[in-house]
Amino acid sequence: MINNMPEKTGKSLEEWKEILKIKSFAKHGETVKFLKQEHNVTHGFANTIVTLSKENKDTSEDLIVNQYKGKEQLLPIYKKLLEVVSGFGSDVTITPKKTSVSIIRKKQFTLIKPATKTRIDLGLKLKDKPTTERLGNSGPFGSMCTHRVQLTNAEQIDNELVNWLKEAYSKAN
Repeated sequence: MINNMPEKTGKSLEEWKEILKIKSFAKHGETVKFLKQEHNVTHGFANTIVTLSKENKDTSEDLIVNQYKGKEQLLPIYKKLLEVVSGFGSDVTITPKKTSVSIIRKKQFTLIKPATKTRIDLGLKLKDKPTTERLGNSGPFGSMCTHRVQLTNAEQIDNELVNWLKEAYSKAN
């Protein structure tokens, strides 16, 4: 995503950092709004620019390493989820944050969070879809997602789950 930034936004990450240093917004959301409204940057790129522009110099890779510290057995699940969503199209943006990873098309459609040492919570945006035993309510994700699937091994990423991910992706355009 960082490599595509100049082509997609007209500026490199370093150029965006300089612009944001001058402005110095108090809140993450204000900065994202500024980039979207004043510079016509898509939400995914705006969020990534803001996240990577903060004083904390953690890279995306550092954020993932820290999320999975002591939870390394969950990494195969995380990697398989990324492989699946990356296959949906070139418009998928993967944005690591401090405690989770947002998967964005034009809007966030899924969220990956290592919830415990043995479980990943996968948040999905599937408006108007009823919950089931497996496709639960959003739980701790609140309004960020409509549903949550709890994953304890990579084999749980089956056709049913992939179809829910595709549905969430298709609704995020």
